[in-house]
Amino acid sequence: MSKLLIVEDNADYRELLVSFLENEGYEIIAAENGEAAIELADKNAFDLIILDIMLPKIDGYEVCRRIREKSDIPVIMLTALDSEAHQIKGYMLHIDDYVAKPVSMPLLIRKVEAVLRRTMPDQQKILGYRGICLDLASHTVCVGGEPVEFTLREFEILYELMKSPREVVTRKSLLNEL
Repeated sequence: MSKLLIVEDNADYRELLVSFLENEGYEIIAAENGEAAIELADKNAFDLIILDIMLPKIDGYEVCRRIREKSDIPVIMLTALDSEAHQIKGYMLHIDDYVAKPVSMPLLIRKVEAVLRRTMPDQQKILGYRGICLDLASHTVCVGGEPVEFTLREFEILYELMKSPREVVTRKSLLNEL
């Protein structure tokens, strides 16, 4: 399970992000300002940070700069500031993605998954359950050690079912994800 830090000053939006990402199986810790974010990042090993720019005490750019002094943890900036200049400033701080608000939760989740896929160690890029192995990097499937041909859509469906093997996946949730 990946551990994410959400840094968002708007309490309602922060709760929405936490709820959606926890429902996807992520462990979430949230901060409401830049100062708290830096402190949490220093004390925890996060797999990814979702970072707003307009924060009280210390803005998101400064938070990112300070984190980059110590770590190359993936950062997705999620902000209402959508100008090209703001995006360039973020990328100059070596963020991994820049997402303008408002954003649909399914799209944000896909962006989180994409960044994690690119940045997680190779052993975490393989998802296994009861003899079925999904290689997330190459989009291949093996059953009992033998390769099985799957279309991309079939692979995506199997991934959705396997990422939380002990949970019921409804048709509606599956359609929302795909």
